[in-house]
Amino acid sequence: MKYSARVENSKDNHQVTLQVGANIQSIHIPPRETGFGSSVSGGELLFLALATCYCNDLYREAAKKNIKVESVKVNVEGEFPAAGEPARNIVYKAKVVADADEQEIRELMKFTDTVVEVQNTLRIKMPVILGEIDVVTAR
Repeated sequence: MKYSARVENSKDNHQVTLQVGANIQSIHIPPRETGFGSSVSGGELLFLALATCYCNDLYREAAKKNIKVESVKVNVEGEFPAAGEPARNIVYKAKVVADADEQEIRELMKFTDTVVEVQNTLRIKMPVILGEIDVVTAR
């Protein structure tokens, strides 16, 4: 399945569009106070992607095991030490309330950690390539 994310930004305008296959949706993220750029950093969105992926995948894996999950809370923390440096010390914690015994829930949570796609992408060295560059002068 092909995924894409698009940001279009100009003075006081910030539009985010996401697409998975034929499903297209937008997320409201306002511009920075200066009017340019996003009020949310890429690091914040990366951590949100980690939290969201674990949450969604936990529900997916629970359904396969016929475990009824009532709630999931995921907290991701880490550090970006300086501009241009990759994140460090990324740790995520989860709390799950489900209709199962404690051991089943723990096993579900640990198994989900092995199949969660975003975390697994970051756990390997994955090249990210700057493709086409399109330049228009504003003169």
